[in-house]
Amino acid sequence: MPTESRKFRRRCANALRFLAIDAVQAANSGHPGMPMGMADIAEVLWRHHLKHNPANPRWHDRDRFVLSNGHGSMLIYALLHLSGYGLSIDELKCFRQLHSKTPGHPEFGITPGIETTTGPLGQGLANAVGMALAERLLAETFNRDGHRIVDHYTYAFIGDGCLMEGISHEACSLAGRLSLSKLIVFYDDNDISIDGHVQPWFADDTAKRFEAYGWRVVSHCDGHDADSIEAAIRIARTATGRPTLICCKTMIGFGSPNKGGTHDVHGAPLGAEEIANTRRQLEWPFAAFEVPADVRAGWNARGRGEAAEYAWKADFSAYRAAFPALAAEFERRMGGELPAEWPDHVAALLAQWTSQTTAVATRKASQNAIEAIAPLLPELLGGSADLTGSNLTNWSGTRPANREAGGNYINYGVREFGMTAIANGIALHGGFIPYTATFLVFSDYARNAIRLAALMKLRQLMVYTHDSIGLGEDGPTHQPIEHAASLRLIPGLDVWRPADAMETAVAWTSALERDDGPSCFLLSRQNLPALPRSAEQIASIRLGGYVLREAESGTPSVVLIGTGSELGLTLNAQAILAREGIAARVVSMPCTQRFDRQPLAYRRGVLPPSLPMLAVEAGHPDLWWKYVGLNGAVIGIDRFGESAPAAELYEYFAINVANIVAQARYLIAPEP
Repeated sequence: MPTESRKFRRRCANALRFLAIDAVQAANSGHPGMPMGMADIAEVLWRHHLKHNPANPRWHDRDRFVLSNGHGSMLIYALLHLSGYGLSIDELKCFRQLHSKTPGHPEFGITPGIETTTGPLGQGLANAVGMALAERLLAETFNRDGHRIVDHYTYAFIGDGCLMEGISHEACSLAGRLSLSKLIVFYDDNDISIDGHVQPWFADDTAKRFEAYGWRVVSHCDGHDADSIEAAIRIARTATGRPTLICCKTMIGFGSPNKGGTHDVHGAPLGAEEIANTRRQLEWPFAAFEVPADVRAGWNARGRGEAAEYAWKADFSAYRAAFPALAAEFERRMGGELPAEWPDHVAALLAQWTSQTTAVATRKASQNAIEAIAPLLPELLGGSADLTGSNLTNWSGTRPANREAGGNYINYGVREFGMTAIANGIALHGGFIPYTATFLVFSDYARNAIRLAALMKLRQLMVYTHDSIGLGEDGPTHQPIEHAASLRLIPGLDVWRPADAMETAVAWTSALERDDGPSCFLLSRQNLPALPRSAEQIASIRLGGYVLREAESGTPSVVLIGTGSELGLTLNAQAILAREGIAARVVSMPCTQRFDRQPLAYRRGVLPPSLPMLAVEAGHPDLWWKYVGLNGAVIGIDRFGESAPAAELYEYFAINVANIVAQARYLIAPEP
């Protein structure tokens, strides 16, 4: 590389450094050290290898770039701004301010060009694994000889913190087994975290660790030398059937003469004096937020990006001419649209299930729903955390998505957190609707990825079986007492706890039709009876709560609310109360979030404020008080369970018909 060219490339990298320095200083908040340390790597990748079009951030065949160490967000904001995305210099000046497009950590859906929300360390790396897997499976489905319409890389930047988080092991171990050869990860090896030099608490041989996973490792890359970085990327892009980790030795806060290489530059502004020192050190005479014209021109990627997308569109036109059905299917799936025949298909399925009277566990009803739906939705990409036979998430058309060939089912192994974050990456990539599965009690392991799915409004479906003390003998370690209530606290997450096969089917179809957030299903191990419903009631299931059984005679004097396996108990209690002359209404509440989104008039029509209410659920009772109020009651369980057969547990914890009847009587005529 000629001396002048090397100097210019360093100036391009310095533009990233100083935009980050200036923005953090203006906000008096942020992390300048990582952007300063990884700027040279970013310059080589973004200016010379990344396939993207700033004019169209959602171009299907763009390379994906994930900043897993998202605290260094000003690096990607500077990259997007200089490359020509819709991110103005004024937005950089508003870094970390209310309603700006430059929040403290990258957030999907807010900033053009951001592929995923990263903040909790390690999850971006797992998302990248999901994106690379989606790319490979789509390529195997749609590419044909002479037509590679799916052909892009997934790149990720990671730091020591990402590698210390356990999710990195879950995701990267699986990535090696899946041979994701178009996944390239840059490790920012700077030996620093917030508490200081990492050696006392993180001294792993990272290269050997990843080699053991089955990755190709490019060691000893000088993260501040363009030639070394260039050579490493060229090696990584040479196909070997393995993902690649590039270990880049860097100095955090590169260019800062007094703070570089220390934790002082990790998460705090440099300060005016040290910024001036850094400008002198790096020979950057420009004012804050000023970028010279030649550097701006060197960064602008709009021309290259538009040419790349134009060439792809020409290839896709030829592909469409040769394979019109495949082309239409690719566009449908990447657009997130359900098939045109979906409404008729669902109507036929619901009509078919109306006649079913056999008692089944809702986990089995879920499998039946998948069996009926999956043939129409090739984009369904399932998986379980080593519990397929218990979660019942496979179906007759299941084909494993392994390293040898494409498929539609991922054996995630015992990796609940990694599974959920990988599925987030799959959903973010597009072309698939992922569903994952484990026992409900293990949703705790996955919780932060569930939260990010909701934060990003992703269409991901989560199957959680063994939903209560009804699982029986496995005991309190496996009995999810507090989990339903806990999941219902996550904004934007629809939590379905269906009572029978029909509610399970509606839960599945409603979740698939939802395109603005994730849904999860809390499903029983034990068989539950099929409950008769009118056509109007079936239509009302998707509203989240509805009147299942009105009092047979007279105006109801009490409302019984049930979900899941306890709904049948409320119906039996209603019959006993009727024989005593007490008219009770039974309300099914399979999804409180859906119900809460209904108009107030509808909600009051189902749950009249003038009537006392009793809610019944084999889980923590706290959530239900917002429905029943101080004049109501809740039957639940607010302590850990016991190891015994399910029927005994329900009696032991008084989640039974006798207690429902007694509580209803008391609500109507309380004792003095």
